[in-house]
Amino acid sequence: MALRRFTSLFILSYLLCSIGSSSLVSAQNVSLALYYESLCPYSANFIVNGLAKIFESGLVDIVDLKLVPYGNARIGSDGTSITCQHGPYECLLNTVEACALNAWPDLDTHFRFIYCIESLVMEGTYRHWPSCFKKSGLESKPITDCTGSGLGKKLELKYAAETNALQPPHKYVPWVVVDGQPLYEEYMNFISYVCAAYKGTAVVKACKELLLQTVTEVKSDRTPQVSFADQSSTSPFAATGAAKITSQASSGWHQVKMAASK
Repeated sequence: MALRRFTSLFILSYLLCSIGSSSLVSAQNVSLALYYESLCPYSANFIVNGLAKIFESGLVDIVDLKLVPYGNARIGSDGTSITCQHGPYECLLNTVEACALNAWPDLDTHFRFIYCIESLVMEGTYRHWPSCFKKSGLESKPITDCTGSGLGKKLELKYAAETNALQPPHKYVPWVVVDGQPLYEEYMNFISYVCAAYKGTAVVKACKELLLQTVTEVKSDRTPQVSFADQSSTSPFAATGAAKITSQASSGWHQVKMAASK
């Protein structure tokens, strides 16, 4: 009886310690936020070649990542219409990615899908974004339901409010914020800032390795790669012309409807 009581107390103590440790680790996580727009080539490059690094060496375990797909878009005078910097197709993909964040809260899942889309943006084949459902092993219905019901528009308006409320206000995209502090042109060096802000000890070795790697990369390229909020010609996509982009956007929404019918 005494042994059983001791064993029960030991297990209870272990569980309480585990819960406490888990809460402590979560509290020590560094907040990492990316404010971006889907067709900005610099945003796409950062997601594919920069942000994806958090999944290496366990860095993902010490950050709370937040993606906000709105960027330099503008709200119309009616308070609901949205004009995107790189045209209507960007509004479409911003909405698709907002729906992905809502439909699949799990970081690994929604990042896999968004990573796929942004890879296509870098390749210039972003109109084939529906292929990312199959590539990511995900069903299209959650996204088509979201965009078709108007939920996607509501999500974008929410992200618009969050972006416009930033202090200091964002000047361009990608706009990377670590623990509430914007990194400005140093955003590609985000890993060193995350590691500096982290107060835990779980991945110190990984941070040292990634810090050395990141500093080396930043030294090789100091040219800021951003799309300013007051410039509409910073992207190669802007050169295609408004009429062509509008036509592509119409085709994109048709692709959403086609995916829903399958």
